[in-house]
Order: sequence, then structure tokens, then C-alpha cells
Amino acid sequence: MTPSDQGLPKTCRLVRPGDFARVYAVRRSAAAGPLVVYAAAQEPPGSTRIGLSVSRRIGNAVVRNRWKRRLREAFRRVRATLPTGHDFIVVVRSGLPEPGAAGLERTAASLETLAARAAARPAGEPSRSRRRPGS
Repeated sequence: MTPSDQGLPKTCRLVRPGDFARVYAVRRSAAAGPLVVYAAAQEPPGSTRIGLSVSRRIGNAVVRNRWKRRLREAFRRVRATLPTGHDFIVVVRSGLPEPGAAGLERTAASLETLAARAAARPAGEPSRSRRRPGS
């Protein structure tokens, strides 16, 4: 268990469905390997927050919780270097997290890179449907 001073306080987490919907609606993302990071600027700017999305198709509860623990620890390590005033959602696409300290370092580096790329992208227009006009 991590000491309370190194934990992930509630002010650093996205917890409400409306927060997730707002970040997804901005449509700024970056992907590499098994991770996709979505980003949205906060109004008014506050502390950097993260939300995690690990679907059941990734694996059983043990695998999903392993991913979430890995991502929370990676976020703790790189939180100070991430763009401030942004909310991020990390979506896991597939596979198992890499084991060990080296795997954690790679996950943290990937999270840092993807968050910076997603935050730097211009915001897209929210779409109402996946169908193209005229089809």
C-alpha cells in the first residue's frame, strides 16, 4: 500500500460521467501501443486530473485492476510534468501491462508523451453520429 502522502487524491481524478463526456466531446487524442489518451482543457484551469477506462474485453478483474494500479502509479510519477489545467482519460486497448519496474517506467514515459501530444492537438468538433453526411 502506498503512503497517504503519495496517494492519488480525489482532486486528481475524474469521477463524474459528465467529466468523462466533456473530455471525449473535445475529441483530442493520441495513441501508441495499448494506450489511448484523450485530453481537454479545464475551465477554469485547475490541477491536472486523470480518468481511467479499462474495458472488460481487456481481461478479467485481475487484469483490469493490474492495469489501473499501473496507470495510477505512472500518473503519480509524471503528474508534475504533464500539461497543467487539463483533464486526461487513459483508455487501455489491449494486452497485459508490462511487468516490473522497467514496465512501469515505459508506461509512465508513454503516458507523459501521449498526454503532451493530445493536449497540443487542436480540438475537434463533437460529432452527433458516425454516419457521414449524404450517406
